[in-house]
Amino acid sequence: MNEEQHIVSGFDRDLEAIQAKVMKMGGLVEAAILDASKSLKNRDEELAEQVRNADQAIDELEDQINADCAQVLALRAPTAVDLRVVLSVMKIAANLERIGDYAKNMAKRTSVLVHMTPVEGARGGLRRMAREVQLMLKDVLDAYIQRDAELARDVLERDRDIDQMYNALFREFLTFMMEDPRYISPCMHLHFIAKNTERMGDHVTSIAEQVIYLVTGQMPEDTRPKATRIEAE
Repeated sequence: MNEEQHIVSGFDRDLEAIQAKVMKMGGLVEAAILDASKSLKNRDEELAEQVRNADQAIDELEDQINADCAQVLALRAPTAVDLRVVLSVMKIAANLERIGDYAKNMAKRTSVLVHMTPVEGARGGLRRMAREVQLMLKDVLDAYIQRDAELARDVLERDRDIDQMYNALFREFLTFMMEDPRYISPCMHLHFIAKNTERMGDHVTSIAEQVIYLVTGQMPEDTRPKATRIEAE
């Protein structure tokens, strides 16, 4: 094996180790989304606390991935293509960390909501929205490992569904608050959770864009249809 082959094989080994950490991080984030929404549905403070505590492991993995990527850049002198891989990995890890933060925020709100008047029916809609985001995340991580740009584009398209779910929940919360003042405080917390979940979807689409860039060398044009988001004044 000549020196160039040795460098290439070393880079490949480093990249495999980094990608394994990315997938582990992605699995933890998926679990955080599902557990946070489950804790909300079941008004489970103990599970919500577990989600909050588990966020540290997600943060630590991002730190490890960034350190590993920095070492690869310093020691391996990657080619332009390999450099694109390393930079994409760092951006994907950053987006996963943000999604984990939003799941932690959902769990924090759950711990407050368990002591408030239940808003019947609203939690089911939020859980469906969170489940769809989790499925999008699963698919985009598969697209990353398989270098599947088409699957990543499909994830981009599905973000419109998340926007529509958010809009529907926003209207539902307004209706509850207008009909009964007791629902004002819990609905404000629920709206915060819905907004955080919608933001999770945005970060999933950012990962999808990185996958497309990784495979094609070009960022996708922002021509995908998006539902108009309703925002509180």
